[in-house]
Amino acid sequence: MKRERNQKGEDFNRGDKPVNTGQIEGRNAVIEAFRAGRTIDKVYILDGCHDGPVETIRREAKKHDTIIRFVSKERLDQMSEAGMHQGVIALAASYHYATLEDCMKLARDRNEEPFLFFLDGIEDPHNLGAIIRTCNVVGAHGVIIPKNRAVGLTATVSRASAGALNYTPVVKVTNLKQTMESLKEEGMWFVCADMDGTPMYDLNLKGAIGMVIGAEGDGVSKLIKEHCDMVAAIPMKGEINSLNASVAAGVLAYEIARQRRG
Repeated sequence: MKRERNQKGEDFNRGDKPVNTGQIEGRNAVIEAFRAGRTIDKVYILDGCHDGPVETIRREAKKHDTIIRFVSKERLDQMSEAGMHQGVIALAASYHYATLEDCMKLARDRNEEPFLFFLDGIEDPHNLGAIIRTCNVVGAHGVIIPKNRAVGLTATVSRASAGALNYTPVVKVTNLKQTMESLKEEGMWFVCADMDGTPMYDLNLKGAIGMVIGAEGDGVSKLIKEHCDMVAAIPMKGEINSLNASVAAGVLAYEIARQRRG
């Protein structure tokens, strides 16, 4: 791929079956989940607890690059579904995560330039599920999400995707900016959605493209925006001047798909 652009601009089936969804409560249960190879998105531990089993959980979490949150007993009690958390609750992913290479292979298999969704801090599981669904129906090749400050592949996300999670690669990365930079070196261009940008119809959105959608309310972070090649504004004519994150993703994605098709 070559990064050459003027100024204006088949289903993926990993064979993954849903694992048992929801929370894992209790020290031994969480330890065994790690040792069994379950994908754990986050672990909540009682603040100030440092006994043997908890230290084992902390080691396993660090080894698997899992986010650890230290919280109060009241918070754990509120989260607990079984009432037997023993000071530890883990959130397991409903589906296994794909890899970036899975996305690229899907594009190669379709003989298409890569088209990826990059989500900068989406925390609403319904939004993530809807975006995964859009990614699938628009013919994009995968969704990239950051490890921190973002929702993972929960059961709610799976339901909101209306089945698209079975066919759409979702990749979790430690550093969104570094991932973007590495793909730029391979020829990918990046466009983010922002109301202060250039109207999306006036941009060249063909070729290998990464579409960046920001968090609910805050939008795309300054750091990520600075690493985008283009900033696209979705034209709005009503009294309301903003769109829900998943709706914005759908509108911009279809403009990209229209240009790629043409």
